[in-house]
Amino acid sequence: MTAGSPTRAKPLGAAGDIQAKLMLVALCLLWGVTWPAMKIALVEIPPLSMRTLTAAAGGLTLLAICLATRTRLRVPANAWAHVVAIACLNIGAFSLLTAYAQVAAATSRVTILIYTMPIWAVLLAWIVLREKPNARQLLAVTLCALGLVVLIVPVAAKGVPLGLLFAVAAGASWGAGTVYVKWARLDVDPLALAFWQLVIAFVIIAASLLIFDGRLDLDRAHAGSLLATAFAGVVGSGIAYAMWFAIVRRLSAATASLGALGIPVVGVLATVLIVGERPTATDLAGFGLIFAASACVLWVPAAIARQAKTATH
Repeated sequence: MTAGSPTRAKPLGAAGDIQAKLMLVALCLLWGVTWPAMKIALVEIPPLSMRTLTAAAGGLTLLAICLATRTRLRVPANAWAHVVAIACLNIGAFSLLTAYAQVAAATSRVTILIYTMPIWAVLLAWIVLREKPNARQLLAVTLCALGLVVLIVPVAAKGVPLGLLFAVAAGASWGAGTVYVKWARLDVDPLALAFWQLVIAFVIIAASLLIFDGRLDLDRAHAGSLLATAFAGVVGSGIAYAMWFAIVRRLSAATASLGALGIPVVGVLATVLIVGERPTATDLAGFGLIFAASACVLWVPAAIARQAKTATH
């Protein structure tokens, strides 16, 4: 598919579809480990300073990838408004909301609640893109919703913390941005689109930093937090965003969004191992339901896989 072709997803049996799902599995690993890295960074670096640095590092990483792959960075004049809107939803608002959510609540629970994103994406794709969910997608949404209920109800009984509201809002913003990418059908290379979004998000976040904090604050930062910030920027923003927008171009919005449910499972496990947070039995039940939702999307029946293999020969 060329950059100028409509961003329609390939049929489920296409080889490119399976390759995109394998990319999605890799992305789950990368983004999952990024969550505890950000938690470590936020211990010593304020949210706006941390996100300014990660946006800058991510943008430079994507620029290097674009130059290495000789990606065309041109954006048609009539597409800039769409690029700005997508950047605000997918990266700008999402970055700010998730950073403050992690400051106000446990990383494992925030990571899970952000993945209300598939519910918003599937519903918006149905309304905006006319992508009617299939049986497996509806089952995945149902399992996701049940998992979120299991996770939220115990906390809501004591009053919903602001951090959890930020997490859900971040998920809604990401879901809307994912559908917007599919709806806009931009004549822009996916890598270039990811790069310009990070550039625009950097401007927004840096402006917020100057307005609210006055300056970049690294006064309490030590080597560990700086390395965690670098990892979140280079891997979590640069490399991962390049993969995400390539995946969104190749899969339906619903499949891409629901498949990404594997990210919080990896994120929670990584948080337990790296940060030391311990999930409760209720957390584990909710995580299990969300993992099952991800499996519903990523599993490809053997017959379809054989058809895809045949199609490549």
